[in-house]
Parts: sequence; structure tokens; C-alpha cells
Amino acid sequence: MKKIALFVVFICMSFVSCTTSKPAVATTSLEGTWELKYITGPRIAFDGLYPNSKPTIAFNLRENKITGNNSCNQYFGALIIDGAKINFEEAKMGMTMMACEGNGDSVYMDALKRIESYTITDDGKTLNLLLGNIVMMRFTHLN
Repeated sequence: MKKIALFVVFICMSFVSCTTSKPAVATTSLEGTWELKYITGPRIAFDGLYPNSKPTIAFNLRENKITGNNSCNQYFGALIIDGAKINFEEAKMGMTMMACEGNGDSVYMDALKRIESYTITDDGKTLNLLLGNIVMMRFTHLN
């Protein structure tokens, strides 16, 4: 009888441990703040383009909004997504208008307007913004 009771307890404990331990799930969500690590196109080195601060973008999926900093000015607008498609051109973005050194801010904003879709890779740590199949911008998740 003790063997049967011990066996039942063992089975129950195995079942509980199997159902309560869940593997870590990689995020595929845009939600949160991302910092630019790569941008294609300009002939100037990335660190020369953004010597003081790197551009950021933040997605608020609940309110369908985007906000960010283009390395000089704050920007904000509507989040327009459909599956993996994303449209910054029609986002009706507003922006502060501080005077900026260099042209990193305009390079960033011009690149955003060309983006058609996105992918999230590296277990949710990297956001790639694409034009066709070409990665135009790459971001790292901050939070």
C-alpha cells in the first residue's frame, strides 16, 4: 500500500512540475523602446552621424502611438501596422524643431518614411526595419 501511495504522490508531483514550469518565451512584440544601432545609406560612419545620442523609437500598442528621438528632436505619431507591414509615411508625425548639428536627424527621419515592414529577431532583442528585403535600420530593445 505504501508503494502505491508513494507512486501516486510521485506522479502527482511530476504532473505539477511539468505544468507549472514554462520555458521563457521570446517576445515578438514591438512594444517598448528601441535604440538605433545601424542605418543604411549615409556615407558617414554611424558614430559620426550620431556622436552625442542615438535615435530611439518607442511603440505603444495599446494606444497605437509611436514616439521617439531622432538624435536631436522628439517625434510622435500614429502607429500604422498590419501584420508585419508598417507605415511611417502616413503616421502624421509631429516633431519638435530644435536646431541640430549635422544631418543625422534628417537621415533618420527620411529612412523611417521609406520603411515598409519589420522583423524582430534575436529572441526579441533586435528590431529590423525593412524596405523590401533590405534591412534599412536595426534597433536594440531597451526595455
